[in-house]
Amino acid sequence: MTSPVETAIRGVVTKGVLAVAGFNRDRRKTRKPNLFLEGIHAPLTEEMTVMQPRVTGQIPATLNGLYVRNGPNPVGPVNPAAHHWFVGDAMLHGVRLQDGDAKWYRNRWVRSNSVSAALDEPPVPGPRNPRTDVANTNIVGHAGKIWAIVEAGGYPVEVSDELETRAHSDFDGTLGESYSAHPHLDPETGEMHAICYEAMHPDTLWHKVVGADGKVKRDEPIPVRHGPMVHDCMITPHYVIVMDLPVTFSMSAVLSGVSFPYRWNPAHPARIGLLPRQGTADDIIWCDIDPCYIFHPANAYETADGKVVMQACVYDHMFAPDNTGPDAVPKFETLTMDPAAWKVTRTLVDAQSQEFPRYDERLTGKPYRYAYTTAVSEEGEAGFLTETRIFKHDLATGTRECHDFGPGRVPGEFIFIPAHATAAEDEGWMMGYVTDTNSSTSELVILDAARFTQPPVASVHIPQRMPPGFHGNFIRID
Repeated sequence: MTSPVETAIRGVVTKGVLAVAGFNRDRRKTRKPNLFLEGIHAPLTEEMTVMQPRVTGQIPATLNGLYVRNGPNPVGPVNPAAHHWFVGDAMLHGVRLQDGDAKWYRNRWVRSNSVSAALDEPPVPGPRNPRTDVANTNIVGHAGKIWAIVEAGGYPVEVSDELETRAHSDFDGTLGESYSAHPHLDPETGEMHAICYEAMHPDTLWHKVVGADGKVKRDEPIPVRHGPMVHDCMITPHYVIVMDLPVTFSMSAVLSGVSFPYRWNPAHPARIGLLPRQGTADDIIWCDIDPCYIFHPANAYETADGKVVMQACVYDHMFAPDNTGPDAVPKFETLTMDPAAWKVTRTLVDAQSQEFPRYDERLTGKPYRYAYTTAVSEEGEAGFLTETRIFKHDLATGTRECHDFGPGRVPGEFIFIPAHATAAEDEGWMMGYVTDTNSSTSELVILDAARFTQPPVASVHIPQRMPPGFHGNFIRID
């Protein structure tokens, strides 16, 4: 535990570091454009409400709820030389579906202090990390509330089912240091598991479990070195999977004035940990892996012989040495963790560049057959989201189906929604946003997962370009 003296010293150092960083950030210059502030990524400048947006096809009548996606959208001017895709105020894009109809589309900034000030509004209530109050990465429903979430220190933000910001939250005083952009719900217990980190505490990760009541019931520290960026995790019946990989906090990057201070660190050993769900850091089985980086796994499960299998989009490196977005090509792989041998074996599933894996989340932690991914550029940072295809992987047969939305029509992450509680694994709907760069418009597209290559079942037409965000989910509202 950090002593009061250590806390005081860290506070003084942090204030000084942030002052130097801010000074240098304002003075950074570049001769090249920032691709994540232009074209499809150009931030929107207004909030919009469209009642009864136009629909083609027929929305399934059982899809009653809100599809909403989160992503960065700076509220004011930023320095292109300092900006990174992963930073900037959060903007939500949502479509409300009810009884086969689209009731509305809305985009709303999540009210950080900077957004409230820019919009001449009073700040919303609730506790904040004094360093950041932006929650721009994911949005989930849990404990009867809707939460915009982020990693590295930002607190969750509660929003209404009409996307209005209600309050910043520390889960009723139970949160502790920080939360994650990628909690995973255990369908058996109703608990949400996450591996969390805080940028100013580079020596510790935390396994946090949020109960069905919306309060943290486990907050287990895990000692680490160098401040690794742990974007995601996964759970199985016996383990939480901890990815301690060579992208770490860089003080030199902070002092140089960049807004995203994580870099590839060859000196940081790559390893994946199997943490027993109720165990401590001393119980983790650390499995060595060749240097790589993973933002997002799909699912994971345990085998009869005691191994743990996980599919994921894997990069050979990341942020090396100084980039404004992902700078490598992710391939879809199977990773097998052997707790007896303390190592990870990697097997290629698909060499096509792809990201944002999703699956039927009723099967979290269990053997599964289908994974869905989004194609991304083979050129890395140069137009990371410019591809027009999404994929359906059949892990049992080793085959892949492709849905191509057509020239200039760029999909983001697509999620799977089962048709009903007892539906088969691909009996349901794929849902996600597609931005049409030809017309500067967007659509919420619904596909039949079992007829993946067929035309959409329905499309909700949105009369504005939607910048690529990160993650979305469908929150049922009956």
